[in-house]
Amino acid sequence: MFKHGKISDLDEFFTALSAREGRNVYFYRINGYNSQVDNFIKKIYEAARMSGVIIEGKLLNPDEKNLSYYEEIMGLDFKQDKSFIDTSLKKWLPRMSDYQRQSVVDAMYDTLEDMKKHGKNDNILKNAYIKFMCWLYYKFERIVNVLGSDRVPKIVYEGSVSNYELKLLQVLSKAGCDIVLLQYGGDDAYKKLDPTSEISDDYKGQGLAPFPQGYSLKALRDNMRAAQAKKKIYGAVPQYMNCTNAWITGKGFEDFLKGIPLRGNDSNLYYNCFYRINGVEDKLTYVGDIFRLSEEVKNTKRNVLILENMIPVPTTEEINQIHRKNYNSMEQMLGDLVSNIQYPANSQLQRLMVKAFVDIMSGEEKVPGMNVNRMTGKAVYALCWLKRYQAKIFSNWKMPDVEMLIYLGGCKNENEALFIRMIARLPVDVLILNPNINNRCVLQDKMLYEINNTETMNLEHFPTEDTEVRVGTAAYHAERELDTIMYQDSGMYRDKQHDMANVITLNTMYEEIAILWDEELKYRSGFEVIDGVVNIPVIFAKVSGVKDGLLTDYWSSIKKLITEDTIVIKNGPYIDRLENNPVKPFVTEFYKNGRLNKTIIKNHRAYQYSMLRDETQNYILDKLQLLLERKPITGMFENGTEYTVISVVLNMKKEIVRLIQKFDFTKKNPKIIYINTLEESMSLEDSILMAFLNLAGFDIVFYVPTGYQSVEKHFNRKIMEEHQIGEFMYDLTIPSFDKIPLNTRHKWRDKIFKRGS
Repeated sequence: MFKHGKISDLDEFFTALSAREGRNVYFYRINGYNSQVDNFIKKIYEAARMSGVIIEGKLLNPDEKNLSYYEEIMGLDFKQDKSFIDTSLKKWLPRMSDYQRQSVVDAMYDTLEDMKKHGKNDNILKNAYIKFMCWLYYKFERIVNVLGSDRVPKIVYEGSVSNYELKLLQVLSKAGCDIVLLQYGGDDAYKKLDPTSEISDDYKGQGLAPFPQGYSLKALRDNMRAAQAKKKIYGAVPQYMNCTNAWITGKGFEDFLKGIPLRGNDSNLYYNCFYRINGVEDKLTYVGDIFRLSEEVKNTKRNVLILENMIPVPTTEEINQIHRKNYNSMEQMLGDLVSNIQYPANSQLQRLMVKAFVDIMSGEEKVPGMNVNRMTGKAVYALCWLKRYQAKIFSNWKMPDVEMLIYLGGCKNENEALFIRMIARLPVDVLILNPNINNRCVLQDKMLYEINNTETMNLEHFPTEDTEVRVGTAAYHAERELDTIMYQDSGMYRDKQHDMANVITLNTMYEEIAILWDEELKYRSGFEVIDGVVNIPVIFAKVSGVKDGLLTDYWSSIKKLITEDTIVIKNGPYIDRLENNPVKPFVTEFYKNGRLNKTIIKNHRAYQYSMLRDETQNYILDKLQLLLERKPITGMFENGTEYTVISVVLNMKKEIVRLIQKFDFTKKNPKIIYINTLEESMSLEDSILMAFLNLAGFDIVFYVPTGYQSVEKHFNRKIMEEHQIGEFMYDLTIPSFDKIPLNTRHKWRDKIFKRGS
């Protein structure tokens, strides 16, 4: 029989029998985890798979069919005698050599004899013997005929071993097998069977910790399969690997400025760093510090890419350039999409890009709720951004160069985070600057090194030129802090504090129009600010008829609504369709595949709003996109009316554009009063403009004394409320409002709530 040996290192399990001292075998329990144990389990699993037995869970007890076959071949006799066991094994497992059979006979007899000494009767011994024989035949036949060979067969048992299972493993160990028990839950259950560890040894490695949650041989197999699949997707393996953050000192900007040759000397590694710095160390010097950092990096001939506050989403054209199909699995998707990664200027860099893409996307597969379609969308975004920025980041790259990416403001969503994590695995120093600690960067990564400062400041743009580097005084920053306290969630708003807004159309009584008309938006029902976006309650109504038929009062009530920011349109058309529209010939270039191409529009010679603030330009284009999506105009996406919509909105009159530019979403909004006393309907162009201005936040009231459906003709659904206030009147002439006296009679609410005299 073979004796148990002691190991000093787990790799001794893989030593040939002839090279072992005393030709011993090993039987060990592993109850704790570290990286060495993880690597050993992978190796012992593979060895047992090739030449051994793997048991996951339990050895199944022989069933009736197994026992019937055993009885048919062997009968039910039993003797606690070596010659009986030898004769039985020769018949039951005929492929064993005499030497192998003798090893099993001695081991089984010794184990049964030990049971007998501990008070087990012949019936129990017989049952144990038959169970051992069935297990040897049905589970271990593949290894008993290689016992004693130089390549020691391995048995890996995962789980909590039972008494009879342990006895059989003891037999196989004495007969010449190496055995490993993987006990993720610890050693307590085993110690009840073998209190003094006579049968097996407890492995005492350094730094052992509990096994990770979910660790198992099945998970190991899945990971190994995934690794093999990834290797196929990688294609040619890159020659170089990243060494990220292992060399840094943690001193912030100093690490980014450290010379590449000083970071490490392994020619197969590129040494990059991956940082996020939250808050600022010193408000007075922060802007100058980050400007000098970028300039000093550029002076070392390294490429620097700077992103601010968001990564612009891929355009329709960029998305269409990504070749893709419909996929049934993650592996199929990744295997196909990697063909989009092309960098012919440097094949090694292209391989690194492929590996980084596959590694990051493979990790996303484990995110709860992830599916192939969602993962494909994330992958397409990452590939679009890689194509967009790769030339700027990696121009003239060669080993061991490390370029730089600075992202001011931090990642706003998971797509941005995924892309930045991918770039951080390439030869690029990645620095995320988040000076305002009230803003959250969603990126999470085990490689990320983070510095948290307590001071906070707002910084919208990265200083890229000397003229942009401004150092704020202590008083300036104190004022900004006070400004934040006053205007954040306080109900007070500074001028132009917000540049994004959504419109909510109010349902009102007719009399409420006059009450709400000249009121600041923040006092209207439904006004709120959520995540920097203002919800604006606006009036969009048609007033039909003349109250009590009193024309003087009627015109006077309209005059009361004419404010400094009110445009009055009399009978229309407000837009002359015969007037030259310089945008119209180019609208088909501006809109494709359901999206406005804002970049093309802004750079086009026919674009008329370039003098406006960027926020205003973006606001106009966003509302135009929303108008196209909502399709309120008859004929849109049926006869090309959508192009008329674009030409109208991009060619608005100066008085309209100036009102939009002036518009502060928390104060009074601009107004339109459209009066139609004729039988003609409002023109298509005027209808488009009114629908757009409603989405842009204007109060709009149509006065139609005739009651005709004159303003609804080109709307394909009811988008405004109507108030019928009196009798219909026809052929009225709209007066000059300068000559109309204001009606000073008591208002309706004064009549209801008037005080006693």
